[in-house]
Amino acid sequence: MQPSLEPLIEKIRAVHTVSEAQTLLFDTITPTQRITDALSFAKDAHEGQSRKSGEPYIVHPILVATITASISSDETMVIAALLHDVVEDTPFTIEDIKDRFGEDVSYLVEGLTKIVELRDSELAPSTSDEKLVTSALSFRKMLICSIEDVRVLVIKLCDRLHNMLTLDALTKQKQHRIAEETLVVYAPIAHRLGIAALKNKLEDLSFYYLFPKEYEKIDEYVTSHSQDFQIRLNTFISKVKTLLVHNGFKADSFEIFGRVKHYYSIYLKMQRKGISIDEILDLLAIRILVREPIDCYRSLGTLHLNFKPLIARFKDYVALPKENGYQTLHTTVFDETSIIEAQIRTFEMHKTAEYGIAAHWKYKQGDSAINIEWLKNLQYQNESIEEFYELVKNDLYSEDISVFTPAGDQITLPRGATVLDFAYAVHSQVGERASAALVNKRPASLLSELKNGDLVRIITSKEPIYHCTWIDAVKTSRAKSHMRARCNKKRKEIDRLSAVNILSATLGTGSDEINEWLSNQSFADQIYRVPRDLSFFKEVLHRFIADKRQKSILPTIFQRPRRKLKSYSFENFVIHSSDGVSSVEFDYCCHPKRGDPIVAFKIGGKAVVHHKFCEKANSLIEKGAPMLFVEWSESKVQRYRLLVTLKDEKGALAKLLAYLAKIECNIISIKLGEGTSQSNLCEVIFESRDHDQTHLKELLERKFKVLELVSKTDAYKQ
Repeated sequence: MQPSLEPLIEKIRAVHTVSEAQTLLFDTITPTQRITDALSFAKDAHEGQSRKSGEPYIVHPILVATITASISSDETMVIAALLHDVVEDTPFTIEDIKDRFGEDVSYLVEGLTKIVELRDSELAPSTSDEKLVTSALSFRKMLICSIEDVRVLVIKLCDRLHNMLTLDALTKQKQHRIAEETLVVYAPIAHRLGIAALKNKLEDLSFYYLFPKEYEKIDEYVTSHSQDFQIRLNTFISKVKTLLVHNGFKADSFEIFGRVKHYYSIYLKMQRKGISIDEILDLLAIRILVREPIDCYRSLGTLHLNFKPLIARFKDYVALPKENGYQTLHTTVFDETSIIEAQIRTFEMHKTAEYGIAAHWKYKQGDSAINIEWLKNLQYQNESIEEFYELVKNDLYSEDISVFTPAGDQITLPRGATVLDFAYAVHSQVGERASAALVNKRPASLLSELKNGDLVRIITSKEPIYHCTWIDAVKTSRAKSHMRARCNKKRKEIDRLSAVNILSATLGTGSDEINEWLSNQSFADQIYRVPRDLSFFKEVLHRFIADKRQKSILPTIFQRPRRKLKSYSFENFVIHSSDGVSSVEFDYCCHPKRGDPIVAFKIGGKAVVHHKFCEKANSLIEKGAPMLFVEWSESKVQRYRLLVTLKDEKGALAKLLAYLAKIECNIISIKLGEGTSQSNLCEVIFESRDHDQTHLKELLERKFKVLELVSKTDAYKQ
């Protein structure tokens, strides 16, 4: 079993010279001739170069190679780590690397150099005011999609870890941006690769620089209670050891060690539940390592028969491993006044849990590159900036559930996921064509919430189906991003056809004439903007009229000045038309709500409004029915989603509702503890005339523990 990463990191922090770095490297991995040659070459290549800290530059690649060696004993990876900055920072080329160390090493070094190029093109520069997370998500997606050998990512993670350990030498601004990039890009990749040792350390180091006050509070609490924590852990471990031996385990057949949860995971739990650190139940944890999988269950039985378990927190990832190969039994038990989490796994499972894919390196020279296709296909790789925060709230803050295909394949989803989320998790084409479903052999809606252990069968149609009004209803960003991309493409096509119909009706001319005119215009590929942008609509009208006036074939309707484009305001809509509009009506086929994308058809003096994705509306658009430019009137109220933790006392909900009424909020809906074990968690959708979200949140926080307050914006906003 590989040693823990933490002791190595402490040694790395103490290294400042080349000889110290070299000694640590060869304490971590036995020096082969190739590694020794690579070290000498790297030393020569970086001769005279220094880091910001003033240390010789070569110390960095040696320590990156040391971290890499601690995670994987693959010689090629260690050599590539030693040489990872040579092509970028010295006159040597990839060809030089290939000539000296072979194609495999040069392949990895080239991949690492490619990441630097990607970073420069995809990431906002440090001088930019753009919030880094916006471009970092794009960079993460590019990284996953473009790197073909997973070993490149493992080395890059080790490189990033050493950079984070030496961040003190940089300015505050650079510290913050690199830490944010690490948290958004690299820690999630380490998680996908199953390398918990790297993920946890990268998160904690990022947390230290991004949220120094919050980090300090947690550190002070853990440090001040460290003696008490250690005594409680030692006492519990002693009890468990005695019980295991008493129940037939040999003393040398298992290991138990205790720990306090890492700081960033504590912070996430505090954020998720809206609690202080002293309210976290399972701050302490032990790991029991045994030899065989069956011993995991024997150990679990010993724990549950002697300590009262919190059954709601039990998870079996041994029988149902996570997608990245993680296998462990999780349980939480009471021990007198303490509540302690226990993780039970075999020594081999522990190796996989800590070091992921790098723990089982089977690579021989001459084999094809280790492929990363499986990583590309994992969920949650295509988040937009808005979806990233949803991902953090919904996926990282919630527990996973396991559901099954009819063939018995396991799909892992965040709690609260729907049948349609499952369909997209199976394959994007299954999600696109999902028409119905059976859950546990019973018919179920595609928006039904799934439970742990559900058996799901998706019924698909021959043609893709657009579930564009359901984007907010699905849970996973994989489903959201696929649906949004398809629906945006569909919307653009609808708007292109609608533009011709609106221009035709407004100008009183045929669609053929409009299309012929557009074919000669430079902005023809932008015509889809007509139904969305009033200024652009007016500009197109102006150009058409000007062109026809020159040719003296202007439609008669616009030869009379009294028939110009006018605005007609109604309760919820504004219509822009060259004809009079007496009223607005809805058709029976669809029910657009405020903010939804809409279209309007001209029927006599009336405007008939449909949802833009309504099938009947689409049929009318394709037939060239006369249309009007329509937009929602400016709302006098703003709609918000409030997530709040109520006190565990009578009348808590009534107090919240009374206070919302007092500050003139109109309540739309209320949900209590939905999709969670927390009955005191309350979600309220309400409307307010107060458009200042910060002010509104301050008012609510005076009386209640607010977890989240967000404005409910248009789901189809471009």
